[in-house]
Amino acid sequence: MRDAYHEELDSISDDLVAMARQVGSAIGRATTSMLDADLKLAESVIAADADVDTVQHELEARAIALLAQQQPVATDLRIVVTSLRMSADLERAGDLAQHVAKLARLRYPDSAVPQDLQATLLEMGQLAQRLMAKAAEVIITKDIDLAMQLEKDDDEMDMLHRTLFQHLMDDRWQHGIETAVDVTLLGRYYERFADHAVSVAKRVVYLVTGEHADELQTDAG
Repeated sequence: MRDAYHEELDSISDDLVAMARQVGSAIGRATTSMLDADLKLAESVIAADADVDTVQHELEARAIALLAQQQPVATDLRIVVTSLRMSADLERAGDLAQHVAKLARLRYPDSAVPQDLQATLLEMGQLAQRLMAKAAEVIITKDIDLAMQLEKDDDEMDMLHRTLFQHLMDDRWQHGIETAVDVTLLGRYYERFADHAVSVAKRVVYLVTGEHADELQTDAG
């Protein structure tokens, strides 16, 4: 019985890794669909989000069943509780990738992003994908140092987000209000996606140490 219990815990962890990889791929594909005005690719990202939702719902049901049937304590309890929270973060990240793809679909056959901002949005998309790949690695390895590094990596996303706003506030902006709204939304989607990747990593820190990442940073300081 206990072997089956721990196999189920391992299976939940495997599902979290699969979710992280899936939403990481989704944000990369959504970015391509947006920049290239690729309607078929956008539609595939939008449709695939249902798979992420299904995995999240199933994982949630299994975790709740473990809580009810096995009444885990100590580290096992942290695994179940943090898994529930991580799955919610990953599901929301998948929604954000879908939002990018939906904007690509809305503006088709045009690109939602003006030419002079495409490089910045591409960089944001690539960074979002890298951050989520690191989050998946953190789930696998339980590497606390790598988990803490993600927050520093996220500073780069914040910098890119500020760059977008500098363009929007520039008196030379000539792309109109609708495009300004699109770019504002996209910047927010990527920023929030990165935040969810960082949140996943922080939850792993808590899972391993029993302390929140912010508390560990304060102690280190």
